[in-house]
Amino acid sequence: MKSMIYLDYNATTPIRQSVITAVAEAMAVSGNPSSVHRAGRGARAMVEKARAQVAGLVGARARDVTFCSGGTEASNTVIRGAGAASLIISVIEHDCVRAAAAATGLPVFEIPVDGDGVVDLTVLEHLLKKAPKPALVSVMMANNEMGAIQPITDIATLARENGARLHTDAVQAAGKITIDHALLGVDYLTLSAHKVGGPQGVGAIVSAPTAPLKALIAGGGQELSRRSGTENVAGIVGFGVAALDAMAELGMAVKLRNMRDRLEGEIKAHTNAAKIVAERVPRLANTSCIAMPGVKGETQVMHFDLSGICVSSGSACSSGKVKVSHVLNAMGYEVGLADSSVRISLGYKTSDSDIDRFIEAWKKLFERTAAQG
Repeated sequence: MKSMIYLDYNATTPIRQSVITAVAEAMAVSGNPSSVHRAGRGARAMVEKARAQVAGLVGARARDVTFCSGGTEASNTVIRGAGAASLIISVIEHDCVRAAAAATGLPVFEIPVDGDGVVDLTVLEHLLKKAPKPALVSVMMANNEMGAIQPITDIATLARENGARLHTDAVQAAGKITIDHALLGVDYLTLSAHKVGGPQGVGAIVSAPTAPLKALIAGGGQELSRRSGTENVAGIVGFGVAALDAMAELGMAVKLRNMRDRLEGEIKAHTNAAKIVAERVPRLANTSCIAMPGVKGETQVMHFDLSGICVSSGSACSSGKVKVSHVLNAMGYEVGLADSSVRISLGYKTSDSDIDRFIEAWKKLFERTAAQG
C-alpha cells in the first residue's frame, strides 16, 4: 500500500516535532501559572514566553494577546464581547462567526462578495451608514475554502471612518502571509494553534489597546480578566513554538505556490471542464479549490481517500459533515458546481511527488466519470 499523502493543511496542520517535544517538557513541569510560589512562577514564565512568540507571529504586543481554547472561542468572544449594537459580516465567514453572530440576537448585515470571493467595499460602506451604531465588522483575512485574501486595511479604514470596530479571523492567514497587526488597523484578530502546526484546542485573541472585550467565560480573572480559567500551559507553550516555526517558514510560500500552480496547470491542461475557484485574485499560496463538474465533492473525497490522499470538501469544522459550500454559493456558483469542488491545501511536509500522485488520482477519476457519462 502506498504511503498516505496529507493535503488538508487548512483543516489542521500536522503537529511539528518541535512542538511535541516542547509540550512534553511543559507537561513534566508542575505549577499553576496563577500561583505565587516558585512552581507557579515557572509556569507563568512559560506562558508569557509563548505569549510573546504568538504576538510576534502577527506583529503585535505580547500584552494584547489573550489565550483561549481555539479559533471558535476566540471569534465568539469578540462577536459577543465587543459591545456592538449591530454586526456586519461577510457572506463567506467561517461557521464560528456566522453562528456566533446569529446567536447574539443583534441585527446582522451581510457583505456580499464578487465571483472571485472578494468582499464588496461599496456595499460595506453603505451598510456601515445603515447599521445601528456602534457596529462590529467581521471579515476573515483569508478564506479557508478557496484562499482569497481580503483587503483588510481598506476595510479597517472604512470601519474607522464610520465609527465601527473591525474583527478579522486570521486563523488561515497566520503563518502563510506576513501579518503586521499595527499596520492592519484592526481592533480584534483571532488565531488558532493547530492551523500553524501547534496543538489542537488552543487559540488567541489579539486586541487593540482601546478595544473593549467583555469576557465570554467568567471565573478567576485569568488572562487580565479577558478569559477566566487556568491556562492550558502545555498547549500554550506548543502554540508559541509553532508560531516561531511558522514565522521561519514564511519564505516557503514561493515553493508552495509553485507546487499549487503546477497542480492546477496540469489539471487545466488535461481538461477545460475543471474550474479553479478564485484563481484571478490574490490567494493563499498553499490553497486550491477545484471543481470537477458532475462529480460530487463527497465522492471525490472518498476517491482520494481510497487512493491514500487526504483532501476536504468545504470546511472541515462541521462535525465531519460534507455539505454544499456556502462560500461557493455566495460567490454565485450554481449548486451543481458548488457541490463538485474539493479543497487541496499544502504545507511544510508537501513534496513534488505528493502533487504528482494527486494529479494522477484526479485524472483517473475524471476519465472514469467521463467514460461512464
